[in-house]
Amino acid sequence: MNGSQQYILAIDQSTFATKAIVFNKKGKVGYRTTVGHEQYYPQPGFVEHDPVEIFENTMMAMHHVLEEKKISIDDIAAISLTNQRETVMVWDKNTGKPVYNAMVWQCQRGAPYCHELKSKGYDELIKSKTGLLIDPYFSASSLHWLMQNVEGVKERAVAGDLLLGTMDTWLLWKLTGGKVHATDYSNACRTMLFNIHTLQWDSELIDLFDLERNMFPEVRYSDEIFGYSDPDVTFGKALPIAGLLGDSHGALFGQNCFSPGMAKATYGTGSSIMLNIGNESLDAPEGLVTSIGYGMNNQIHYVFEGNIHCTGDTINWLKNEVQLISDPSETEGLAKSVNDNNGVYLVPAFVGLGAPYWDNEARACLSGMPRNTTKAHIVRAALESIAYQVNDLIRLMEERGGIQLQELRVDGGPTHNNFLMQFQSDMLNHEVVRSDIEEVSALGATYMAGLATGFWKDLQEIGSLRDVDQVFRPAMMEKETEKLYAGWQKAVERARLS
Repeated sequence: MNGSQQYILAIDQSTFATKAIVFNKKGKVGYRTTVGHEQYYPQPGFVEHDPVEIFENTMMAMHHVLEEKKISIDDIAAISLTNQRETVMVWDKNTGKPVYNAMVWQCQRGAPYCHELKSKGYDELIKSKTGLLIDPYFSASSLHWLMQNVEGVKERAVAGDLLLGTMDTWLLWKLTGGKVHATDYSNACRTMLFNIHTLQWDSELIDLFDLERNMFPEVRYSDEIFGYSDPDVTFGKALPIAGLLGDSHGALFGQNCFSPGMAKATYGTGSSIMLNIGNESLDAPEGLVTSIGYGMNNQIHYVFEGNIHCTGDTINWLKNEVQLISDPSETEGLAKSVNDNNGVYLVPAFVGLGAPYWDNEARACLSGMPRNTTKAHIVRAALESIAYQVNDLIRLMEERGGIQLQELRVDGGPTHNNFLMQFQSDMLNHEVVRSDIEEVSALGATYMAGLATGFWKDLQEIGSLRDVDQVFRPAMMEKETEKLYAGWQKAVERARLS
């Protein structure tokens, strides 16, 4: 890196859009631009993206952010990359053309094969190797569907003409002009094909899902330079590409959760909870998974992870469906306008319950309402439901996983609700730290790219860049929190009987 290189250009390729973000030496966003892409639903349960469109959007976003900010390509030290996890695709390495659309993490096309594997007793084998539960959420069953259902793909794979990868792999391959076919440990471990103990693609699982070993990318540490961009692609200059990380893992690193016991919660439509468990993999409590958080300095950092289906989307439901509020900002004042929840609980199982229950048959349930229930009580119950669900996972990680929570660091839109954050701290009986971090997934990938290229020296320097917005400390008596939580557990039982 030379002195004139003031920025890292981050690509954040997410489910609904691709962002290009310029970060400066202080880890702050200089400028960003977003380009959305189409969602394709060819039949019920199928969700697809056009990978060619996504690459074109990536180039458009990169060009726009540099031109708008009037940044020269010579000012860029590196390109970093974070991406929607589990979305997977296959393309021809000779022509560069996808053989089919990218199959999105939401897609259920692999469900029948997952059911077949479960019926044959493969649950324990797959969990012991990958840390994951058998579920179409992960990439492998979509790839199996592709091999079985798209004409000629199996034969072309056997001939060695095809490559597979998650979206980071595709964009890396395209940006390097087809020279680098690689991914990082965080993305590889979410495919249900990667052995998190041997740190290799697992031959037994490759065969089980009817894939070919020659299709798979090389797996590397995130703080490596993966390759250099093709100057014809990146505006006349070859740039180092480093810092590949799946989006939730990028958020973990961006939140500086570098040591065991540090956890992050991303509050979005749903929520991803990750707890750093150190350099040795541990068996996750039932209902959770063990993943690789990130790999750096030739070391692997493992995590427990749980994914909640509906957290922030509960607030959308209050606004759009039942119209109890006209804007999400109203929820804090309404929740504070009553002294307690008046015995009212909302279990937002609109699409079933995710971790740790994994009950697709459960349905949303509003229970415990006395005659004097008001709109404010229902809104309060909705906010409390978000904290209860996060508490479900953290308690499970601590009590059955044997890892003591040190601190929960939070990001996402709903974290700006002070009532919710205080209630979260009360329920966990731990500090909840809201950081002044924007674009936290992209920031984590950018930190990794900065370490790879010398833009930043070490973790200490990165830690010095972190700004804390507010710390929420528990203020409720433990007797009261236990009473409230017992009421939540009863409400969940009712929802699961629906």
